[in-house]
Amino acid sequence: MLGELFEVENVMRALPRLLLVGFAGAALASPVIGQRADDQIQPKSVELQRQAKALMTAGKLEEAEDVLETALAVDPRNRGAFVDMARVAEKQHLYGKAIRMTNKALLLEPNDPDAIAVQGEAMVEMGATARAQANLQKLQTLCGGKACPQAVQLSQAISRGPTVASAKAPDVPKKN
Repeated sequence: MLGELFEVENVMRALPRLLLVGFAGAALASPVIGQRADDQIQPKSVELQRQAKALMTAGKLEEAEDVLETALAVDPRNRGAFVDMARVAEKQHLYGKAIRMTNKALLLEPNDPDAIAVQGEAMVEMGATARAQANLQKLQTLCGGKACPQAVQLSQAISRGPTVASAKAPDVPKKN
């Protein structure tokens, strides 16, 4: 009888400590349970990105840019949307913006071949062929010796050279 009393007393003394440890463990684990994986993008953001690609192919660049900005507002980890924003900026001849957008995509995934290729193309257009060549080497390393389409595309852009810098000014200035 006396032995049982000591056991009950020990349990009663330990119970608050055990409850405290249990609640602390549950409180620390609950925020982690609600988080998404890093590679899991909101479906709404992906759908908006698809809509933007359709607008890009239709030539509606302003609308595509707006939809891509909305996709990034829904999920700022959508690196494909950053790459598509860079493509829109390239088509608008905003090469600095294209490089900034690809930098944001590369912060999320440093080895994204699409972002590296688009960034390299924008660098070529700005005249930074040495940096574009470094991007090509990185792409060739990522592709593992195979000719991936991004590396081929960037290689063609480098061999073509900058189109903006090589554009010839008109012989006769425009008249009002």
